[in-house]
Amino acid sequence: MKDQIITLAALCQVANLVQQVSRKGQANETELEMLLNSIIETSPANTLAVYGGDLQHIKTGLTLLIEHLGDNKNSGDKVKDPEFTRYLISLMNLERKLVKQPKNLALLGERIEDTKRQLAHYDITSEPLIASFASIYSDIISPLGAKIQVTGEPGLLKQKTNQYRIRALLLAGIRTAVLWRQVGGKRRTILFSRTKLVQVAKQLLASLD
Repeated sequence: MKDQIITLAALCQVANLVQQVSRKGQANETELEMLLNSIIETSPANTLAVYGGDLQHIKTGLTLLIEHLGDNKNSGDKVKDPEFTRYLISLMNLERKLVKQPKNLALLGERIEDTKRQLAHYDITSEPLIASFASIYSDIISPLGAKIQVTGEPGLLKQKTNQYRIRALLLAGIRTAVLWRQVGGKRRTILFSRTKLVQVAKQLLASLD
């Protein structure tokens, strides 16, 4: 279950950064870099290697996972965010559509390999790379249907830079949703094993202190 927790925490981190960009026009650069790197990490030694090989990199995601899946009785007045949950479910639904289309999956792999070649000239968080990731999402994932409706500040959402960042993050979310399925994650896992998921996430989080 540890691998499922890692991927689910990373997915929570994606949703959180999408909200940061859409609401504030900015995102945690360290987390953004880590998540963009996860897109091009296509032959990892293990699940955690996709996210830099260190649980510290998904600490934010572990905290969010506990907040959103855990029992709120002991969490004060903290209210769960339905928009956040919608992003998670939407990414999982899109991933389900993607895996049913082998041609699109193959094309996705090819486009990611093409983008990796640009790393010889640009940093992964540079505008050209983010624009490349965004175009992959627009060309391959968006046409699958059930588009993810991102909400936030209208003025910020109109800016191309923010649009590209959001699409690049959503591509990272698709990558993580694929990995979540590969390590045995299913939607019913979230429905019926919430207590266990939260328990293991708390253990992993405690190991970082």
